[in-house]
Amino acid sequence: MSDAHLTERPVDDGPEPVDLTDEPIRLSRRDPALEPERRPVSRRRKIALAAALVVGLAGAGALGLGGWRVLAEKDTELSTPATVAGLTRDDSDRARSTADYLRDGFAADIELDRSFGTVYTDPADAKRSVLLFGGTTLLWQPERDLDSLFGLMADETGKVTGVREVAAGSLGGVMKCGTTSGDGGDFAVCGWADHGSVVMGMFPGRSVDDSAALFRELREGIQHR
Repeated sequence: MSDAHLTERPVDDGPEPVDLTDEPIRLSRRDPALEPERRPVSRRRKIALAAALVVGLAGAGALGLGGWRVLAEKDTELSTPATVAGLTRDDSDRARSTADYLRDGFAADIELDRSFGTVYTDPADAKRSVLLFGGTTLLWQPERDLDSLFGLMADETGKVTGVREVAAGSLGGVMKCGTTSGDGGDFAVCGWADHGSVVMGMFPGRSVDDSAALFRELREGIQHR
């Protein structure tokens, strides 16, 4: 084995050494001179793009939330139990006739898959009977449809005034109440609407606040998903 220093050893025959020059090594066949000039993205443009992305994501989120709400509410069932919220269903001929009249008028104003009408009496005061009527259907804009029904109520009872939104309770959707006049004086009118149902109620002898609270109890007893 030779003791010669590695740098002093002769180079064996082999491939010619690569001649390194000062020119940069090109890894692509594209001619840089023919490439379009890339302008740096300004800070203002970056902010605008980011804002557009945020708005787009927010819009997609809203659509997703709205779609989920429709799916959750569309398959609604309504029942009329014999007793609910401390009231008793009135099955007399007179009550049935009144309920059927309101139900038919209601169904003529809005296309429903199923409709109902019923009267509930208050054991403590027969003059404070509650009239309920409505039905189930797919509603894409519940609040708009509910507002329209309050307007149509004028044909049956007279104009409903002071309509305002009240708490809808755990079942969601929108609930509103107002006041109208009848043969027995002023009484409250309330309605709820979601993506699967719409129901109106008349509450003689009760204030709007008391009617809203009772209406929420009635809803929890008759609406099922």
